[in-house]
Amino acid sequence: MLRNRQRDPVPDRLIVVSNRLPLVLNQREDGQWEAKPSSGGLVSALVPVLQRRGGIWIGWPGTTDATEFQVGPALEQVSSDYGCTFKPVMLSEEDVNGFYFGFSNEVIWPLFHDLFTNCNFEPTYWQTYQEVNRRFAAVTAEVCDADDFVWVHDYHLMSVASELQRLGVPATTGFFLHTPFPPLEIFLKMPWRFDILSDLLAYDAIGFQTLRDRRNFLYCVRALFHANVEGTGSVVRLRVHDSLGEDGRTHIGKEIAVGVFPIGIDFDRLANTAATDQVQQRARQLRADLGDRKIILGVDRLDYTKGLLNRLNAFRYALRRYPEMHGQVHLVQHVVPSRREIPDYNQLRLDMEGLISEINGEFTESGWVPIHYMFHSLPFEELVAYYVAADIALVTSLKDGMNLVAKEYCASKIDNDGVLILSEFAGAAAQLHKGALLINPHDIEQSAERIHRAFDMRIDQRKQRMRLLRRTIRSQDVHRWADAFLAASAKRRPSPSAVAGEYLPRAY
Repeated sequence: MLRNRQRDPVPDRLIVVSNRLPLVLNQREDGQWEAKPSSGGLVSALVPVLQRRGGIWIGWPGTTDATEFQVGPALEQVSSDYGCTFKPVMLSEEDVNGFYFGFSNEVIWPLFHDLFTNCNFEPTYWQTYQEVNRRFAAVTAEVCDADDFVWVHDYHLMSVASELQRLGVPATTGFFLHTPFPPLEIFLKMPWRFDILSDLLAYDAIGFQTLRDRRNFLYCVRALFHANVEGTGSVVRLRVHDSLGEDGRTHIGKEIAVGVFPIGIDFDRLANTAATDQVQQRARQLRADLGDRKIILGVDRLDYTKGLLNRLNAFRYALRRYPEMHGQVHLVQHVVPSRREIPDYNQLRLDMEGLISEINGEFTESGWVPIHYMFHSLPFEELVAYYVAADIALVTSLKDGMNLVAKEYCASKIDNDGVLILSEFAGAAAQLHKGALLINPHDIEQSAERIHRAFDMRIDQRKQRMRLLRRTIRSQDVHRWADAFLAASAKRRPSPSAVAGEYLPRAY
């Protein structure tokens, strides 16, 4: 039900819609539920905007074992802590299996990362995805005013705007895709390609991480629908005309702002945490525990898009080719558990752990084990301590929307002494290519050479590169990302050139 009220027209109230609420929900021994705020760049960027504008964050609270009535008091408490409102979308276990583990992570995730052979095009997944998106839209409609701006996040919820239209909600809507968008030849393999593209075209503004992703999206739109693009720069206008698409559906003519907004990190939080005595002391302890050898750091979710096997093979090749590295370097690999219900992820873990065992078995010497591997989640301060301690960060993504680990590592290097080895297929490469050592993770020989180059790099070169990286990351942090998207998405949008400024990254 829409509510009519008098509001100050600037700024519009913001309603954020994401798969998960930014909190951790737990049930106490007495049966009552409690919620604690979670941390992260997206939270630090959007919560201040919600507080300033007056806003609501809508998402699943992360449990299938409770009703909205049961978790309501906990959400009210954490809402009070944040200074903005949280509204839950309750899902059943069947919903989560079909919508999240099914369509989102067995169809969209591999497809959008160009790994369509990993897709499971199960028809019931699509049905559940639509039903859950319809539920998110219904909850949004309950709290939405006509002058609100609804900002929907990521591939889980691409159909929310079209469902809001069916409900007669006139609010302006924006969508930001945190993953890559696939090229036309990959996107066409999805059975529901017309439906997904039609749903995305229901938004008033769409944001992508890189020019590559926006270009892929626009190619798909041009191929499947009658549309043309106007303007240049980081924000263009896509005009979709009244026409009958190949799917037989009529598409209402409209204008959509389509922009490139590479997401940043909370630079100040990382840098300030890295400077604390506690983190500095922990970093010194980590280095001492590893014999004050050079540390190559990997921090990744367990995911086949992260190139974990490629990374291990490259490290093994480097040890074979450059024996002077023996006993002088450790690869410290943290892997964060992820999507354990999906068989491909369990197999990846087995393959990865088997390869680590092989490499350690081949090269271990008395007092030196080349790879230190941990399968766990890291508390924030501990993660920053590893960033501070590491001489080299190794990012080997086969395809990544952005990869914030690369940026977090650089922000934590407050002494400017460190080397970032970065996959050219990570979205972050568009911004960080001038300071990082870029690799093609499929090229094991090249990757090994870059590892050795970073290992042997002079301190003046390391500091020169890191200063450049940190300057870029600081100037394009997560707060600027949020402000840029909201400015481009406003009902009275400035011209694309005014929004773009110097925000346009290099195309990859």
